[in-house]
Amino acid sequence: MFYLLGDHSTEITFPFFGNVDFGFFYYPIMVLYLIFLTNAVNLTDGIDGLCGSVTVISGLSFVMLCAAMGEWEYSIFSMALAGACLGFLIWNLHPAKVFMGDTGSMFLGGSICAIGFALHEHLLLALIAAVYIIEALSVVIQVTYFKITKGKRLFKMSPIHHHFELCGFSEYKIVIMFSAVGLAAGVAADLIYILGR
Repeated sequence: MFYLLGDHSTEITFPFFGNVDFGFFYYPIMVLYLIFLTNAVNLTDGIDGLCGSVTVISGLSFVMLCAAMGEWEYSIFSMALAGACLGFLIWNLHPAKVFMGDTGSMFLGGSICAIGFALHEHLLLALIAAVYIIEALSVVIQVTYFKITKGKRLFKMSPIHHHFELCGFSEYKIVIMFSAVGLAAGVAADLIYILGR
């Protein structure tokens, strides 16, 4: 879609080092990145309020990044995304009265990817989306470990928020802990951009 709208750049920005042009390979890499990250957001939607809370933080991180870049339209979209999730959380925090489902979480994943792709900040997108990526990697690690050890588990359950739940953490505590990690990652991404200019 970006290509059809006139954005033909196939460069990926590496903070502190500059841009690298991936040429044709940019497109298959970004398709895989989009699929992975969208599904990672979907995996995060496993307990009341988790995906919405983390997405509020991710959206606000993008608001700051877009503002620093002077991309005001994307900043407004990011703010709207964060605000919509914040309004949704009134009904979605434990005990949830309304559920997001795959339609909501996939939309949020696509929106987060779209902002990162539009800004051409693919690596900062990965940092802002750190919680989602950790959630998805916990599933990959669990399945791989289970197959290699023929039935043993590394985590009590995956994605990793269920591991913490089975360890006795309340849903509120998990949401706060994961949101704090997301906030730290978002602040780090914003600082990297500002310092790397």
